[in-house]
Amino acid sequence: MILILIGLILWSAVHFWKRIAPDHRAKFGDAGKGIVAAGSVIAIILMVVGYRGAEGAVFWGPTTALTGVNNLLMLFAFYLFAASGAKVWITSIIKNPQLTAVKVWAVAHLLVNGDMPSIILFGGMLLWAVAEVIVLKRAGVTPGPYHAVPVKKEITAVVATVVVFAVVATIHVLLGYNPFG
Repeated sequence: MILILIGLILWSAVHFWKRIAPDHRAKFGDAGKGIVAAGSVIAIILMVVGYRGAEGAVFWGPTTALTGVNNLLMLFAFYLFAASGAKVWITSIIKNPQLTAVKVWAVAHLLVNGDMPSIILFGGMLLWAVAEVIVLKRAGVTPGPYHAVPVKKEITAVVATVVVFAVVATIHVLLGYNPFG
């Protein structure tokens, strides 16, 4: 589980860097984006490898009902992520759709994975997303105003959501984790 924790720490560090140490981050200019990207990829690899190899106490497991709720929440999380890029209608209500998507993703996974490695990984990502919103608010960072978009963009976001959900579900099945119970 140490790899999960190192991954979470690295993930948090590279994402908080701009807000906690803005002058230091600014010194790197555009190269800072590459550092954040590389740190994020390494963090994800550490978390995935750590999670796949971790063992721990199991407090609850998936049920048919929770599996269904998980899948609905995952569709919503993917939609929020797609919506953030397309700036569709829901972004007029939810101010940080990507971070909200991470929160929804984490909660969905916690519902069906009650083992200690899952609690550390998904709980850690949930805590990071909550902390990120707090840091952004304290820094005075607010999303730009919402502008109405064509219906075509709304439909594109929904289609992208379904496609990404299908791809991710397939990857889960190939890895031995059937998201449909």
